[in-house]
Amino acid sequence: MRALYKPDAVPGLTMTERPVPVPGEDEVLIRVLRTGICGTDLHIRRWDDWAASAVTAPLVPGHEFFGEVVEVGSAVRDVAVGDRVSGEGHIVCGTCRNCRAGRRQMCIRTKGLGVQRDGAFAEYLTLPGANVWVHHTDVDPDVGALFDPLGNAVHTALAFPVVGEDVLVTGCGPIGLMAIAVARHAGARFVVGTDVSANRLAMATAMGADLGVDVGVDGPAAIRAAQARLGLREGFDVGFEMSGAPTALPSMVDNMNHGGRIAMLGLPTGEIAVDWGKVVTHMLTVKGIYGREMFETWQTMSSMLQTSEVLRDRIGSIVSARYAARDWEEAFAAAASADGGKVVIDWTEI
Repeated sequence: MRALYKPDAVPGLTMTERPVPVPGEDEVLIRVLRTGICGTDLHIRRWDDWAASAVTAPLVPGHEFFGEVVEVGSAVRDVAVGDRVSGEGHIVCGTCRNCRAGRRQMCIRTKGLGVQRDGAFAEYLTLPGANVWVHHTDVDPDVGALFDPLGNAVHTALAFPVVGEDVLVTGCGPIGLMAIAVARHAGARFVVGTDVSANRLAMATAMGADLGVDVGVDGPAAIRAAQARLGLREGFDVGFEMSGAPTALPSMVDNMNHGGRIAMLGLPTGEIAVDWGKVVTHMLTVKGIYGREMFETWQTMSSMLQTSEVLRDRIGSIVSARYAARDWEEAFAAAASADGGKVVIDWTEI
């Protein structure tokens, strides 16, 4: 099969021939139709400090995918040949305290598809049957490839109640954009998205944000001006920090109402200076979000897409470019530009 491969712990990827993986008795073999490019994949290609510390090479990366089941192991239940599927890329041990308590997303021994085991940038991949999400309704292949990042957005956006609340979203990358759409769908009153890309801010308003705010010059002042435009006298009730930028969380803390709640998905690249005195005296809650709740988030996002044409169209519009697998270098360049939506690779075009 054709696959994007990192043979050694050095920068770069190469398109090459690899053996088709053989599924174990508890696994399925999936023919990949679409993959999404994630920031994690960009880190792996660059082989930066994070990748060197977290990734096992040699490796086929990639964890956002949509495909068709072509073989099922003897111990797999509820998955059949021909099923159209996405997959939960966090593979858990099943025996730690959290796994046994049903909190699999908190497994202390999690291994990542496309990070510690071969992933989805290939014509075929294997995945434990327990990690396979079967689409029982028709799903556009591009949207099916977004289920992993959409799950991050849903997990973040529903971490706290948002009905009737005023929401601040810092970082309008693909997951931030999807979180805006979910917050609007879930009944938020006002939603404000911030970024430094004019294109992404325009996408934020298309996702349902009331305002898209450019924080490239003076972030705190720009956010306060947005509050004034919307008539918010007491700050935001709920915040989604999606960027990992060093100024984002401090700025969000400064603009929250007393008792405000912050869900933090963005991974910082260094230390962040937060006014923790304000967190205490304003009685703020900061909650870390990683991945998806397994598998309640999957059920939630499937149900929302099935029942809301508006949300389905908004999530589908996040895909700003699709490339044939043979043009993977152009696809990675587009994803690295950080100026658009989601970039998808079509593995039916090798």
